[in-house]
Amino acid sequence: MRALLSVYDKTGLEAFAHGLAALGVELVASGNTARALAGAGIAHREVAEVTGVPEMLDGRVKTLHPAIHGGILADRSKPAHIAQLAERGITLIDLVVCNLYPFSSSPSIEMIDVGGPTMVRAAAKNYEHVVVIVDPADYGAVLDELRREEAVSLETRKRLARAAFAHTAAYDAAIVEWLDGGSAPGGRLSTDVLPATLHLALERAGKLRYGENPHQAGARYRRIGGPATWWDGVVQHGGMELSYLNLFDAEAAWRLAHEVVALAPGHAAAVVVKHANPCGVALGADLHAAYAAAFEVDPMSAFGGIVALPGRVERELAEAVVANPKADVIVAGEIAEDALELFAARRKNMRVLTAPPPDAEPLQLRPLGNGFLVQEPDRFLAPRSAWRVVTDRVPSEDEWRDLELAWRVCARTSSNAIVLAKGGVAYGIGCGQQNRVDSAGIAARRAAGRAAGGAAASDAFFPFRDGLDACIDAGVAAVVQPGGSLRDDDIVAAANERGVAMVMTGERHFRH
Repeated sequence: MRALLSVYDKTGLEAFAHGLAALGVELVASGNTARALAGAGIAHREVAEVTGVPEMLDGRVKTLHPAIHGGILADRSKPAHIAQLAERGITLIDLVVCNLYPFSSSPSIEMIDVGGPTMVRAAAKNYEHVVVIVDPADYGAVLDELRREEAVSLETRKRLARAAFAHTAAYDAAIVEWLDGGSAPGGRLSTDVLPATLHLALERAGKLRYGENPHQAGARYRRIGGPATWWDGVVQHGGMELSYLNLFDAEAAWRLAHEVVALAPGHAAAVVVKHANPCGVALGADLHAAYAAAFEVDPMSAFGGIVALPGRVERELAEAVVANPKADVIVAGEIAEDALELFAARRKNMRVLTAPPPDAEPLQLRPLGNGFLVQEPDRFLAPRSAWRVVTDRVPSEDEWRDLELAWRVCARTSSNAIVLAKGGVAYGIGCGQQNRVDSAGIAARRAAGRAAGGAAASDAFFPFRDGLDACIDAGVAAVVQPGGSLRDDDIVAAANERGVAMVMTGERHFRH
């Protein structure tokens, strides 16, 4: 039996090679792998001895030779293949151990592996006869089978072949992304933020308790070799397994909490989310005050929701959380040890997470039949300095602050969305309705007069004045909206008639 070893990641290599040698396997190695085996005193042949051709072009050409690929690719069920190898003096290769240059960690032309993927694909194609290993984690299982059965089963060979093709697919996807990104020599191929093709290589990061419903399976995946997601830094300290909706809602809550706290440096923010929509958002002098205000916005909807607290949770705040109706998930930047102990004792099933700040969102994909809709993530492009006051009355500084908060929350709420805010608290949140008047009515009922003198935000323009009137009837003194309606002049006139200030951002924020 002959094994070809050519690995960048040398984790476990020495022990694996010793194990193979002890079984009488002939070892062939290339480049730095050969040097590593020599340093460990492990007998082997170098690839150049097998091919009769020394490495060339600074190592770009080592294994690209019929003596290597003929030995890998021969179909052993075909006598003609075996005869051709014999005619050329080529020995069969039964095991290929190869992992590729870590392209994603340091993208460059020289990190584009050629010989490695060629060997991996050849061995994977011929998995009925050849074993291919791309992950050091598989060394132990292969050695165990060889020791026990003196062979590797077809089932294992097929599993390893699948892993090999996944490895090269992810590698090629990373190279395509690099070429698209503009840092490769020659600059950006196109100014289009949506490239001509998308190549997603994903690995399962963890199974979930279930999907949207208990009869649906669910899992979280992450990009292979891509930048880490904030979810990779999440630590679960207690509670049941997470479900699909736990992650979906926590994503919405955590991102909104960080967007809101950025509005008021020196303040804390708290967000409560239910079914991906905020039901309580507040700024406060500290995290405890922010949480108390956010929870009081809508205590009924907070039951079974997600609580996002971007800061350190002390025991006093933990006492307030467990005294309120149960949250399914609490996610915080940090949680004191005695607060964790309290959650464990009083809320055994509540999922308790600590997390780093959210990362930048990549392109967003949504299934569409057997294809996908793809878009850029929704960002706030128009700063407050670009907003236009279109009414006779100008907002006061307090109203400006309420307008900014309402606008941020509104953009992260399902359309049609209306948000009413006052004094750093989003008291009224109306969402997901087929018309803006109904959303305004829901927001007004939930605010229950608490937003009087504050601000209203609408995620899209008011097509008629009825939606605006519903907001003003709730007592707000200022309104922010994108503008762009054919009836903008009528809407502005209505705002002037009612004596409120109106600001237009020129930027719509639908969310579906």
